[in-house]
Amino acid sequence: MKKFSIIATLLVASSGAFAADEALYSEFKDMIDRSFKTTGIAAKHRMYQLDFQKECSSEKPLSAKALKAIEADQLKTIRYPADGKYSSGNWKEGEKIALSGRGLTWTDKTPYDNGGGCYNCHQMSHKELAYGTIGPSLADWGKIRGSGADNVKYTWGKIYNAKAFNGCSNMPRNGDSDILTEQQIKHLMAYLLEPESPVNKK
Repeated sequence: MKKFSIIATLLVASSGAFAADEALYSEFKDMIDRSFKTTGIAAKHRMYQLDFQKECSSEKPLSAKALKAIEADQLKTIRYPADGKYSSGNWKEGEKIALSGRGLTWTDKTPYDNGGGCYNCHQMSHKELAYGTIGPSLADWGKIRGSGADNVKYTWGKIYNAKAFNGCSNMPRNGDSDILTEQQIKHLMAYLLEPESPVNKK
């Protein structure tokens, strides 16, 4: 139990310490490697910080140049729909995904049951009684921003990998880290843009 207590402490410790002290991060990674294994679709590597994540969690603020470099690298990861149909999904399915906090559970056979957890950080529907405030409100997203090509492409990119637009964003890399599939993102796009969606209709 002591070993797991140490691991838990390291997991909740300031990530900045990992960036500042490579020896501590190396010790943490060794503990993870010894104590955990990938089971099903719950991959162990998700517990490791990527280089840009270490930079963002450093105690030293990033320079504007470093932040732009992260964003440029992350922009390269975005894969737009091969068929060019950004919001050809079903907004009702998108609503289910947005309101689901289900993670990549090790008992799942595929990621298709996974949720987006969008409600944790955003207001989406005008009918919501409670919602997260870490991110901006998405109510009237399509109504205000419209369905022009620029906004549609930006919305897709933001869902796929928000770090491409804000290098140290708290928003997860939903597409880039395989949290959501392309079809699930299409459903979310419909939820955000369709006029009949509760996002855009009071």
